[in-house]
Amino acid sequence: MPDRTVLEQLYGGLVVSCQANADSPLRDPFIISRLALAAQQGGAAGLRIQGFEDVRAVRAVTPLPLIGLTKTSREDTEVYITPTVAEAAQLAELGADIVAMDATRRPRPEPLEQLIMAVHAAGALVMADISTLDEAHSALQLGADIVSTTLSGYTSYSPASSTPDWALMQALAEAGLPFVAEGRLNTPADAAHAYRCGAAFVVVGSAITRPDVVTRWFTEALRG
Repeated sequence: MPDRTVLEQLYGGLVVSCQANADSPLRDPFIISRLALAAQQGGAAGLRIQGFEDVRAVRAVTPLPLIGLTKTSREDTEVYITPTVAEAAQLAELGADIVAMDATRRPRPEPLEQLIMAVHAAGALVMADISTLDEAHSALQLGADIVSTTLSGYTSYSPASSTPDWALMQALAEAGLPFVAEGRLNTPADAAHAYRCGAAFVVVGSAITRPDVVTRWFTEALRG
């Protein structure tokens, strides 16, 4: 069975998501590894990393717990975060301690249970990215180790918002489900509030590692 002590290392801490889109000037595994080291220097408890090459590059420079994922666009499904068994297993083999995957109820190319089993067989844990309370229940019943609010607002049936989904966090806490807060946590106050809402730990990406996005927040504010 996978070693669950990695979750204990993350509890109460900040996980920094170091990712860059294909059109970003930061889109290079070496640069991602530098972002990861900067996050580590700032006190990050762990890192969320997208793509095989980036996971490999970051694993080579830091011992921090890694949450690995892929983003794969497919014509047969809206599921794009680690949609297949092969991708999930490879992330674990490359050194991801936790593999994140879409656990929404949208039609998917391969059964979620098979992905979870493959990751556990490879010795890693599973973070189920969900958008609703029902999806959280289902993912945990299938064997996921923890769920994350990552996809709230990104499915057609979850509430779209420019702010974190506090209601979902409250529902997860009231249900006694282990969850991670992720998605639109753009300030330190947001992160602290998510922890007070019951999150085991929080994941922050854009506000820390995407200067193009943060710059746009400022320029749009100045334009009124």
